[in-house]
Amino acid sequence: MRDIFEDLFESEPLDPMEAARRNVRPTLRKRFYEEAGVAEEGGHFVVTLDGKPVRTPSRRPLAAPTRPLAQAIADEWQSQTDVIDPAHMPLTRLANSIIDGVADKPGEVRDEIVKYLGSDLLFYRADGPERLTERQAEVWDPIVRWAADALGARFIMVEGVVFAAQPQAAVEAAAKAIPADAWRLGAAHSVMTLTGSALLALALAEGAIGSDDAWKAAHVDEDWQMEQWGRDTLAMERRAHREAEMKAAATVLGLTK
Repeated sequence: MRDIFEDLFESEPLDPMEAARRNVRPTLRKRFYEEAGVAEEGGHFVVTLDGKPVRTPSRRPLAAPTRPLAQAIADEWQSQTDVIDPAHMPLTRLANSIIDGVADKPGEVRDEIVKYLGSDLLFYRADGPERLTERQAEVWDPIVRWAADALGARFIMVEGVVFAAQPQAAVEAAAKAIPADAWRLGAAHSVMTLTGSALLALALAEGAIGSDDAWKAAHVDEDWQMEQWGRDTLAMERRAHREAEMKAAATVLGLTK
């Protein structure tokens, strides 16, 4: 018999905007439980529905390393109403990806973050207009200085989009701050992919910047463009969805210290 939780997160599109583009109407399972909770088991905290453990798509227990994090995931399940909608459960989806993916290959995930450090968003500055370059400097320079002062990672800034190799010593110094724990590593990797910046991910993981400021820093260029040309409704809906993913990753980082 298939586990009642096994296919909840396997076939549903994670991004509702992607589903719309593909003209997909997801079939959502009706809520079948009364209460989501947390049970301690073997030093971990398992999310339960009516006392039964929830399982990931790979049939592993949906278990967090701390009770507050497990409770946050359980609260996400409890907040579902008539149906269970994975698109509105970013913390559960991130937990699934960490348990089923990151935990098995942390080295590969770490290598991706190191690769990003060699060509980080914050290193590439516009060559104009002046107001944009000033805004980039205002928002990004404090993070770059933090990397130099706190991590000993002294990166070089590049004007334009032509690739320039960063000092290997800087990359190696920053790489020492990459979390080793699978949960924090997975959350940092999620922040990196959402923002385009490994440096922002490390700053958030180290508590040097808050999630709202990190999100703002990631969208300096995009916000500038919207100020000039107006907002695109679909783009803003997708951005809101990605911001929810960002908040989920920040929750993991905040509850696994």
